[in-house]
Amino acid sequence: MSERETVGSVMRACALLGLFSAARPVVTLAEMATESGLNKPTVHRLMSTLVEAGWVDRDAQGAYSIRMPLFVIASAALADGDLRALARSDLEALAGRFGDTAFLMLPADAGAVVVDRVQGGRSLQVTGIGVGTVLPFHAAAGPVVMAAYDDAIGRRMLASPAEAYTDATVVDPGSLEARLATVRRDGGTVSHGDYLDGVSAVAAPVLGRGGELVATLSLGGPSSDFRDAAGEERFTAVREAAARLTRSLEIVSA
Repeated sequence: MSERETVGSVMRACALLGLFSAARPVVTLAEMATESGLNKPTVHRLMSTLVEAGWVDRDAQGAYSIRMPLFVIASAALADGDLRALARSDLEALAGRFGDTAFLMLPADAGAVVVDRVQGGRSLQVTGIGVGTVLPFHAAAGPVVMAAYDDAIGRRMLASPAEAYTDATVVDPGSLEARLATVRRDGGTVSHGDYLDGVSAVAAPVLGRGGELVATLSLGGPSSDFRDAAGEERFTAVREAAARLTRSLEIVSA
């Protein structure tokens, strides 16, 4: 790429973001200036822009930390690698077989992040949930599975006030805790209109080699198709697809 195609201020801002890491979530203005070689006014101007954009937070002492939008982008970037590539054929197969919308979701601090989706041929499409959408952990099938299979997510979800998105949304902590136990017992879950009216979904966990939660596969569509035998057929298909993806991840990471 030629110099004419680059923007210096963007490159400097990227360099500042590169100072953050999992081991170093908070960086001060002085540290940034020293390590980047930029003067403090320049660092302050660049970081103020990132704060205004909602990508970075600044505390009362003037130290900076990464905000949620960057974690969402990072999750999507991770999914563009082996996981998304491995899951794509199963998403396409589920959407093609049932005509519903298939989703791959990853856990993040703010909720379940949709990192890929494939629409089927049915007239009802789940248009309210696209790539980049962040869903709450207490509603919709995929996020609830995450809360059931990740203890930290489950504890945080149960300790936080739950918003009712529809009349079917479960918000009582005791009922939510009981649901998580049922999800673990059944190897996934079915949700009926608890996030979007008239839309139901089935979901199952994708696990790592140590049994830890990595992602969820889910299938969503009109609620009438997610009950009785039709719903059970979808649930079985999603659990089988998630199990195949789990095995594929074990092979790739071996």
